[in-house]
Amino acid sequence: MRRCSLVAVLCGVLLASCGGDSHPTSQQAAQPAAPAYPPEVDQTAQKLFGPEAQVLAYGDLAKNGKQEALVVSLLKIKPENMPPGTVITRAVVIEKTSDGWNEEFLCDEHMKNPKGYLGGQPLASVLAWRLQYEQDPQKGLTMYFTPVQKPEGGYIQTFGVQWNPEEKRYQMLDRNFDKFLMEVPSLEPLNDMPQK
Repeated sequence: MRRCSLVAVLCGVLLASCGGDSHPTSQQAAQPAAPAYPPEVDQTAQKLFGPEAQVLAYGDLAKNGKQEALVVSLLKIKPENMPPGTVITRAVVIEKTSDGWNEEFLCDEHMKNPKGYLGGQPLASVLAWRLQYEQDPQKGLTMYFTPVQKPEGGYIQTFGVQWNPEEKRYQMLDRNFDKFLMEVPSLEPLNDMPQK
């Protein structure tokens, strides 16, 4: 009799734990939540990139007290054997101002800020990038861009971009990701990139 009641209790517990949708599946849990942002960010993103626009991050991204959004246009078809990650054709960081939203950083075939081309990037056009990013409580947003294919005359390298609080703009980080590189007026071959 005890054996039957123990089996009945175990079956009841098993059935109770299997029923209902109260626990998310591992696939559901792995999906990152979309950032909460005002509708005007969506409107600006749609103007910039059309319906493919996706907002990846929103908030005080640069840790300068201003609201910003990281918006990307995803590559529709990923190349085979591509490691996991976000593959994009364009990315922009927009910042809220009294006049609306301004571009603070743009990555399309090249990386630029309002002062010019970011120093240290490939000279040849890059058609698609693999983007990774992190948000540090002190440094703010750091973006890492890796060309999907080897640029002409170059090699595949990851480029870091971060807000430079001294210059008050997004700039390229050097290969060690600890010093900022200054902008260049054009993408002609240079022997040394100026550092700050």
